[in-house]
Amino acid sequence: MRRLFAGIAFLSRIPVPGAATFDAADVGRATLLFPLVGMLLGGLLVLARHALYPALPPLVASFLLLALGALLTGALHLDGLADMADGFGGGRTKEDVLRIMRDHLIGAYGAVALLLVVGLKASALASLLERGQADVALVVAPTLGRWTSVCAGRFLPYARRAGGLGSAITDYVGWTEFVGATLLAFGVVGGLLGWRGGVIIGGVAVVSAIQGAWCMQRIGGITGDTMGANTEVNETLVFVVLLGLGEG
Repeated sequence: MRRLFAGIAFLSRIPVPGAATFDAADVGRATLLFPLVGMLLGGLLVLARHALYPALPPLVASFLLLALGALLTGALHLDGLADMADGFGGGRTKEDVLRIMRDHLIGAYGAVALLLVVGLKASALASLLERGQADVALVVAPTLGRWTSVCAGRFLPYARRAGGLGSAITDYVGWTEFVGATLLAFGVVGGLLGWRGGVIIGGVAVVSAIQGAWCMQRIGGITGDTMGANTEVNETLVFVVLLGLGEG
């Protein structure tokens, strides 16, 4: 249970027993269950969906569901998306990029990234609500989104000299955590979506590989912000690809 509680404490604002005692090693070991934490968050959103839709119009319900998701996670990944956009958009050197990403202020690049990603995610979710596919999407998206952080932490180095939030993942993720998280994520997605799940997993893997290569080229590794940004982008990708694949 310590792995699960550490994962919930790290990835959300949901109170769990012993949260104050978890260290970086606990978080690293908890990555094995990151997809399960994503699935639990998705389950809470599904419960909320039943209260919001069809009582409300689909676009209104979708924005409220995204707001609840941000509340449950403390907007952790949205913050990473804005910081990465500002850093990669405005920084010329590695040092510039890392310095800008540490700045708590949101610049033009970050604001545009948030607007585009949240807007695309909300509109896609609204269409999925109308098709009756939203519940599956709300579970699959956070499950795969959290899995991508495990992959990044296993195969890519941490970019900063001094440890930050993301170093808890990059420093302690081993093969056990990676393989366990992968089997868990693929089992959930495959069980819910069948062959369509394979297409979505492939898309998420490709996008994550491209983002990882970009991070290596610009800053020589990853940070907590880049992992958060990757989570947001891939959650959006899940919604859009599932919408494009149609009902089946």
